[in-house]
Amino acid sequence: MPGDAQTEQTTTVIIGTGLSGLAVAAELRRHRVASIVVDGLDILGAGQPANTSSLQRCDAADSDTLRERNEILRHLRNYATSHSVDVRNTTRAVQLTMLQGPGHGAAPQWQVHTPTGVLVADHIVLTRCAHSQLRRMLNDFGIAVGRNVAAAMRAIGIYLVGVGELITPSPKEVLRQAKTVGQAISAKVNPGSGHPSGGAFPATGSFAVLTC
Repeated sequence: MPGDAQTEQTTTVIIGTGLSGLAVAAELRRHRVASIVVDGLDILGAGQPANTSSLQRCDAADSDTLRERNEILRHLRNYATSHSVDVRNTTRAVQLTMLQGPGHGAAPQWQVHTPTGVLVADHIVLTRCAHSQLRRMLNDFGIAVGRNVAAAMRAIGIYLVGVGELITPSPKEVLRQAKTVGQAISAKVNPGSGHPSGGAFPATGSFAVLTC
């Protein structure tokens, strides 16, 4: 990184500006948890881009699902704009590093390196990554991985949204995951605060899953 690279602090960095990333950003905004959304999946270090070719698109042959995905994505983009969600479509994550290991008695902080600076956060949300790569990343951090990759990652403040074992989750499943992750992070940031009043989305149709 350049010597004058900018360093920013936030609560959560979301890697991925597609449906999964915007859905969890909207949920965090609803819970008043700060986040920054960046593009890219190069989480394993510069020159090691994540390979998602093994993931099948669940909507590849389903025009109705594709229309639903596009409609939800349009709604999420409008929400992000109207609620000033910090979405940086032209900023790409190129490396993820741990500032403090779990063995120090406190949850680690994370650095997300981009071409223009470093984002420091307590929580990371990853989207569209293969499980084999996630296991390798955890091994690189010196973290033992059992059968449940997602549980191992949550223990160190990393969450998965839109990531499936064999196929990409459906749009409704992505929204469900985003709601679950948003609530989990909010509970850690503001324990005992309960849910804020109001919802990010109308309680009808495909968006009802993101409301209280």
